[in-house]
Amino acid sequence: MEAMRQAITEQLERLESEEQVRILYACESGSRAWGFPSRDSDYDVRFVYIRKPEWYLSIFEKRDVIERPISDKLDISGWDLCKALNLYRKSNPPLLEWLQSPIRYAEKPGVAERLRRISPLVFSPKSCMYHYLNMARGNYREYLQGERVRIKKYFYVLRPVLACEWIERYGEMPPMAFDALVERLIPRESRLGEAVAELLKRKKAGDELNIEPRLAPINDYLEKRLRELDSSALEMPSAHAQLGEGLDDLFRATLQDSWL
Repeated sequence: MEAMRQAITEQLERLESEEQVRILYACESGSRAWGFPSRDSDYDVRFVYIRKPEWYLSIFEKRDVIERPISDKLDISGWDLCKALNLYRKSNPPLLEWLQSPIRYAEKPGVAERLRRISPLVFSPKSCMYHYLNMARGNYREYLQGERVRIKKYFYVLRPVLACEWIERYGEMPPMAFDALVERLIPRESRLGEAVAELLKRKKAGDELNIEPRLAPINDYLEKRLRELDSSALEMPSAHAQLGEGLDDLFRATLQDSWL
């Protein structure tokens, strides 16, 4: 892991030089950050960057995303700060997840810290629940139909369903870590808890989780909760506040601190 962290840091520094940007925040976003990597899991690095002031002083629309598929093991992509802030005020779940990632490769003082602090003000239970619910339904339809299924895909349905349940129960952004969701929401001694714990143990040990008979306790839970969450999502409130001017101020201050 340490060697890979160094390689990621070097790639981010090279990207800053080649693209003439300042990287404000970079983190892990995939299964490694969720807490259920396998031995061959990719590294999914996501970052937020800011360009020089003159880049923003233009009448032309410009690409506000940087994508660098470095190798089969490493994928790096990032959003311009303007794009990130516009998505943030709409309670964008991937960005809210990035901000709480336990694996961080770079963080300049100020921006990410402030966004974490005020995130409860922009968090929309309704939009976040629909994001996770749509993810869960899509993965369930694609991977978990029939008597034999790709059982490693259970994690990619369980996690968003548990995220929905967290929002339903607590009205806040769910934690990124899968273990934290399981610990709070699934009774350990239940059939479901035992099935999930065994599956997680196998994945972390590097077992080949391919096509096997479906796991009835997990399937039953998922089918039940997917039906129930449809109704629950309709009743969720939207965001608490709009922070347009405050985010403008944050952008301007960051632009000045980064280049001037």
